[in-house]
Amino acid sequence: MIHGARCNVDKRAGSRKTVAVPLTSWNRCMSWREHIAESVGPGPLIGLTLRDWLSLLADNRWAVDPPYWCRAAAITCSAIVNSVFSGVEWLLYDQSIRACEPPSPIFVLGIWRSGTTYLHNLLACDNRLAFPSMYEVLYPRSFLTTAWFNVPLLSMVMPRRRPQDNVTIDLDDPQEDEFALNSLTRETYVMSSTFPRRMGHYDRFLTFRNCRPDEIERFQVALRWLVQKLAYKKRRPLLLKSPAHTGRIRLLLQVFPHAKFVHIHRNPYDVFMSARHSALKVAPWRTLQRQNVSGLEERLIRQYEEVFEAFFAERHLIPDGHLHELSFEALETDTIAELKKLYDALHLGAFDTIEPTVRQYLSSVGAYKKNRFEDMDSRWRKEIAYRCRRTFDEWGYGA
Repeated sequence: MIHGARCNVDKRAGSRKTVAVPLTSWNRCMSWREHIAESVGPGPLIGLTLRDWLSLLADNRWAVDPPYWCRAAAITCSAIVNSVFSGVEWLLYDQSIRACEPPSPIFVLGIWRSGTTYLHNLLACDNRLAFPSMYEVLYPRSFLTTAWFNVPLLSMVMPRRRPQDNVTIDLDDPQEDEFALNSLTRETYVMSSTFPRRMGHYDRFLTFRNCRPDEIERFQVALRWLVQKLAYKKRRPLLLKSPAHTGRIRLLLQVFPHAKFVHIHRNPYDVFMSARHSALKVAPWRTLQRQNVSGLEERLIRQYEEVFEAFFAERHLIPDGHLHELSFEALETDTIAELKKLYDALHLGAFDTIEPTVRQYLSSVGAYKKNRFEDMDSRWRKEIAYRCRRTFDEWGYGA
């Protein structure tokens, strides 16, 4: 039975094709790859330069717990190589990158576990648009010069699916730009799962509403540079997806005033259960400190509140005709109809030209099985119903 598939890029033909991978084969051959990822894999810090890595360690007072010294050593080795190729890339391309005027991007908004990956993958079937790949966001400073040799090497040891679900992962797949910003600034909420003892410090970067002006400027400069670099390589409008962008609309519009946005939402109860599961599964692949899961549920609800408080306060800033909202439930029920509405609302071009590719992708993931969870504790159900009531009311979910 096929539990997951991806819509991949045929670079020679310039078209997209669907590749389905049986989950049963993963179960037979993936254990050693997952063991590497959990024990010594550098995770999202694999693309740091040595200078940035040492700065990050110093900022966290060198507090790497003994079980993760091997991971820290792997990051250090990778950082040394990255430093060399980042310098070469800067010399060869920096002037051209900074001269590039990128088309306004399209931002896929939606808090984590709302279906943003599914929507991102669907939109990535349109070869009139481009997206940052997993390799590009992991190696933002050196992907122009290192992909030819690094991608084959990493593909041999990289896990074939995400730890939190059955979604396949590949270095050519669409991926969140947040990981690139994490490497470029070391100031994103992603870092809270790497240094959990400073979780409060890194959670500030979820919306940047409590950040200093210099921190905000650093984020915006890095985002613009990343988009310039990707546009320099791809020469097409970019699809960018990060759950945290849902609470950063004002900051995004200051950098890209003509950007377009599509927001996908999902029943808050389902989001909470899936986010809790995801947080527990992903942390071992990223952390450099022992994790304490007490308070996880409260943190997830607080983050949900913060993101949507910012979203509702800033949504009106998006120009008319530049925002479309849809539900994950509707997209899952009638994908083609919802995508047609999206394309019409944002004037993305004729949907008919890509409909066959989308249908091919849908066929490939038709047997995908979502995670199933036990019933939610009544305490958290009541807490979510009370504290997240605006999202229930806004989109018609029964609390």
